[in-house]
Amino acid sequence: MRVADFFCGAGGFSEGFRQAGFDVCFAVDKWIPAVNTYLANKPQCNVILDNVISISKLPDEEFHTLVPDTEVIIGSPPCVAFSNSNKSGQGDKTLGIELIKAYLRIIARKKYKENSILRYWVLENVPNIKKYLQDQYSASDLGLTGDFSLKVINDSSGIYNAKYYGAPTNRKRFLCGEFPIPQKTNDENQIMSLRTVVESLGSPLDQEKEIIQDCNYPNFQLPRDEVTDHQYIYRLQPFEWKTAKRLKEDKGYMGKMSFPENLDNPARTVMANMSASSRESMILSANDGGYRLPTVREAASMMSFPIDYKFYGQSKGIKHTLVGNAVPPKMSYAIARAIAFDANETIPQGYIPIRHDATIPFLNLNYTEFEPKVEQPKRDVSKFKYHIPYMIINAYRVELTNYHSNFEKKKFRWNAEIHYSQGKDKAKVYRPRKVENQIPQKLKASIDQYIEQMRPCFCSYNFFQRIFCMTETQRKEQELIGPYELLEYVKKFIISSIPSEELSCNVKVSNKLPEVPMAILAGYHILDQITKEMGGSNNGCCYKKSKTGRVANQ
Repeated sequence: MRVADFFCGAGGFSEGFRQAGFDVCFAVDKWIPAVNTYLANKPQCNVILDNVISISKLPDEEFHTLVPDTEVIIGSPPCVAFSNSNKSGQGDKTLGIELIKAYLRIIARKKYKENSILRYWVLENVPNIKKYLQDQYSASDLGLTGDFSLKVINDSSGIYNAKYYGAPTNRKRFLCGEFPIPQKTNDENQIMSLRTVVESLGSPLDQEKEIIQDCNYPNFQLPRDEVTDHQYIYRLQPFEWKTAKRLKEDKGYMGKMSFPENLDNPARTVMANMSASSRESMILSANDGGYRLPTVREAASMMSFPIDYKFYGQSKGIKHTLVGNAVPPKMSYAIARAIAFDANETIPQGYIPIRHDATIPFLNLNYTEFEPKVEQPKRDVSKFKYHIPYMIINAYRVELTNYHSNFEKKKFRWNAEIHYSQGKDKAKVYRPRKVENQIPQKLKASIDQYIEQMRPCFCSYNFFQRIFCMTETQRKEQELIGPYELLEYVKKFIISSIPSEELSCNVKVSNKLPEVPMAILAGYHILDQITKEMGGSNNGCCYKKSKTGRVANQ
């Protein structure tokens, strides 16, 4: 059976069909690295560089001449618009919806043409897309003539997780169209772990492992030197992994994530942007006790690409994008297998190695040395919003923020706030004016003494902004206290001053503010007093403690 692939990307969707014995004969994408990668791994296919929207609107004769008639059409329109990671799911959906309609327009034109041979079609995207799909589309909905109605949501439509089809990744995707339901190959007790991927490939700098066994395809192995894009280390610097660690383990109201990755679970969803300093960063332990990013090959194996699949990007970042945007081949193989059974087609036994197009230039990252990233100062109008670290009690947290500044005029203001929970219905922000009367006298005396000791470190709002925008190294060299350091100091004081059994004891503040934990009330009072005194500092000076313990004017 023949297959056409739209928005083909690096070819993950087609790869599963290739392995199942289908004839993948036509593919299209508008990104050159994707087209090169697809063509190099599937040289028998007609791969074109073009815009799917434009193709979908071609005149009939030109359209059917360009796009061959096939029994199967698959497609994975770009999912950025619909992803929850795009502005927390609030990104503009206009282009995304147009791409979906372009794909459905192609399906309709092939399905309802005279003597059509199209029997199966599949649309793959992020789960969030379901909210923007109609159950069916009329001809006019798709800008076509006719009286047909294309049914998009069928019995097989739903959210599928790649980990249940043999891929070592917890990657959920929404599938719809006309295809039989694929059978799961793995249950919760058989799911492949990230450890299996890492150990099968071996350490990136391992010189002893001469043969690499493909964890996804047990009957396939390659000599170590033939496995591309794995023999290198992208080591993270402290400022990178510290940021990621803080966001993973202490991201306000959001749940805690593993740092580094938990190797005993399937890999989390592989992202197109292999970032180093975000909550979604995928970080592995390095052999020297530090941390590193996964290699391109590790990411590809997490996605269930075979180890002989090559990614034709001219940089590490492009290669990661090719991998992260793909459909896991194991998931597409399950779909292809279900279609083959339904059509009484024979499926090849065992993995069929790839025959690459050797004429396409390939950059192998093996043995590449990457320069350590150097922390850069932040923009002078950078925003800050963070809470006292690892101190979220009964959904309450105390935040320090400069969000109330006039950033256009560069007149900065720092405030303390009490935050409660999350979401439109539950989230609350409190800025009580006076709370010291609700704090026990003994603790208040300790707080007053602590603030007095900290007073030489106070500075104006604007200077505090300047400190925040410095690098961590600059702050350390000049012994300056920025927002992160201040929050850490306040946390240490609270832990040392309030007995552990009293940290979460509730205190009534006012009619507007319900009972809050003592640690939250104390933290807010300290930061509120400090920021108010900063507001009274107009001379722009900042003080620090010298190594001798004396106060020095900066």
